[in-house]
Amino acid sequence: MDAKDLPITTLLDGAKQFIVPIFQRDYSWGTKQCLALWNDIIRVGSDNNTKGHFLGSVVYIAAEETMADLARWLLIDGQQRLTTLTLILLALRARLKEHGDEPGEDSPTPEALDDYYLRNRHGKGDRRYKLHLRRTDHETLAALLDGKAPSDGSSEQIIDNFQFLKEIVGNADIQTVYKGIKKLVVVQVCLTRGQDDPQMIFESLNSTGLDLTPADLIRNFVLMRLDEQTQTRLYEDYWQPIETAFGARYRTEFDTFVRDYLTIRLRASTPIRSEAIYQEFCTYFIRATATDTVENVLADLKRFSTYYTALSLGDEKKPDLKTAFDRLHALIEVAAPVILTLYDCYDRAKTLTLEEFIQAVELLESYVFRRSVCDLQTRSLNQIFASLANRIQEQTPLSSLQVALYRQGKKRRFPNDNEFREALETRHVYDMRNCFYLLDRLENFSKERIDTSTFTIEHVMPQNEDLRPEWRAMLGPDWKHIQETWLHRLGNVTLTGYNPTYSDRPFNEKKTMKDGFNESPLRLNKFIREQPTWTTAEIQERSTQLASKAITVWPPLTVDMQAVREAELKERIAQAAKYKLDDSPWTRSQDNCPTRSGPNSRRSAPTWSNSARQQASRTACMTSSSKSSPDGTGSRSSSTWPLRTATTHRGKRAMRQKPPSSSTRRKPAASSTTSKTTRIFLQQSTSRDKLTKASQNSVMSNTIIVSHVSSSCSSRKNLSGSESLHLL
Repeated sequence: MDAKDLPITTLLDGAKQFIVPIFQRDYSWGTKQCLALWNDIIRVGSDNNTKGHFLGSVVYIAAEETMADLARWLLIDGQQRLTTLTLILLALRARLKEHGDEPGEDSPTPEALDDYYLRNRHGKGDRRYKLHLRRTDHETLAALLDGKAPSDGSSEQIIDNFQFLKEIVGNADIQTVYKGIKKLVVVQVCLTRGQDDPQMIFESLNSTGLDLTPADLIRNFVLMRLDEQTQTRLYEDYWQPIETAFGARYRTEFDTFVRDYLTIRLRASTPIRSEAIYQEFCTYFIRATATDTVENVLADLKRFSTYYTALSLGDEKKPDLKTAFDRLHALIEVAAPVILTLYDCYDRAKTLTLEEFIQAVELLESYVFRRSVCDLQTRSLNQIFASLANRIQEQTPLSSLQVALYRQGKKRRFPNDNEFREALETRHVYDMRNCFYLLDRLENFSKERIDTSTFTIEHVMPQNEDLRPEWRAMLGPDWKHIQETWLHRLGNVTLTGYNPTYSDRPFNEKKTMKDGFNESPLRLNKFIREQPTWTTAEIQERSTQLASKAITVWPPLTVDMQAVREAELKERIAQAAKYKLDDSPWTRSQDNCPTRSGPNSRRSAPTWSNSARQQASRTACMTSSSKSSPDGTGSRSSSTWPLRTATTHRGKRAMRQKPPSSSTRRKPAASSTTSKTTRIFLQQSTSRDKLTKASQNSVMSNTIIVSHVSSSCSSRKNLSGSESLHLL
């Protein structure tokens, strides 16, 4: 690495070209940043006592293809400043050409600006430009440098900034502007290829201009260390399509996508914090590329990005699936980890049909909305969906999602029909954030749908606290209490395009007036126009009817209980696999037995911790419940359980092995000294449960019975059947 400070005009002078790598972000400075640089130029240019103004660092590394007569450098940091300065020099050149100002002794000429700072006189093709931007930016800047009009599709940022700078340069003193430019100082950092890490240096030096988003940092991290040819190929094949798919929302949405992508790939139980996205991606990328190629990792990222844009940006091509996505996205924005996982099963693994995919999305919609109506906690939904995504099994995505929803705790439960119905009938739904969504779904739960996007929510019984006499007479003497109680209930709200017209008119007038309820095409209003009066009874009846319909619109969770039992068993097996026999006190030598005489005679017998004992108990119960006899009675044959300790069949009392107290210790019988070590017997599983083959194999290979047969430690004391040492 070679670093030194020098005037920026010296940096640009000579036969050289600075190339912005293809993976770098586009030119993004706005007029605010341009004006700040311009003010610095005018300030130092008009102050003879100021020797220079530090502009920042310019970091570059030699390009792989270079020539002796033209040095070519890949620009690592400094693109925004060099591009803006080039636009100022272009505006200054245009001013000199248009007005023909008489050049002074130290004044620039258009030709001098061109030769020294803008173009390489002897360069050919694109090499004649001292600054080579990427894609559309380059085409636009090249046209301005050549004095041509930019073509259609040019970079608006470059054109707008050039016009802005051209205007202010036209009103400025040329000598002051040129003196100020020559006083700009940068730190030139020239990296050595093969020795310096450009990405690490870029991260540490990038501190001026617009902040880089995680999207910018991630792109640079992935591509910067590769050779120029590979950079270009991978960018054009993978990264550029991602940028194109996100469009104008790339800088704001891509970070969110990467967070959801990492949640899936890292199997995180909670979403990754925004400030940790970049570091987490780097960790994931390094680990992934240790066993796979960069191209395959990028292909995976690109594939999941298409799933994300289909969900969050409305790019889904299949109409029914798009409708389901839109409804879910209108309710919640943190469901992406689950949807992306399901999309992967549908698109790549082919284990989910389109109909099942739509059913899964609608199930999530029902889950979210039922919880909202029942006023259950929604702040942790991002954690809930991260956890659900990790529980989806690729071979059975829909079933495993249903099981995962069923097995959540009480606080994360899927509300049942009774809970949902009661909330709809008694809650003030008008105060809900999703009230319009509720009414729209009730109206359009049909193949014949009505566009309600221009409609508003109407109260049949008006909100006006000073009700008209007709309403008071209809409601009776307790009209005030009735209004307070029933005003915002489901039975009293509907949709209409004539809300201002209806106002607080009497009920009969709302029905019979032009465009009134009697003429309304909405199914929601059918019950209303059939009623002669509108009182508590009618409101309650309509609430009941709509709540019943809502049960169909947002269906309950249905789940295969056999699949639930299988999932629980697999989880127990996985948990028990974490325990090591070497760590268990039951596998230790009899040297630790409390009845042994000698130096260790007072040593306490090793015992299970409470958590380990409870785990063994739960595992034993789970396995016991999965053992069924051929006749379905659930009894277990003695051949299935070759226990060598005091263990009883289910339902019978057993004894728990406990270390004897000092008052009850006895010397072991002579015959008991023949076995001083732990015996471990493998259980030959004969489970009749309808487990998957993998589960059966796992049970047969991992279920063990541990029996300590030392005469001093096998006395029949309090060994319960549920706490026998049955470890999965």
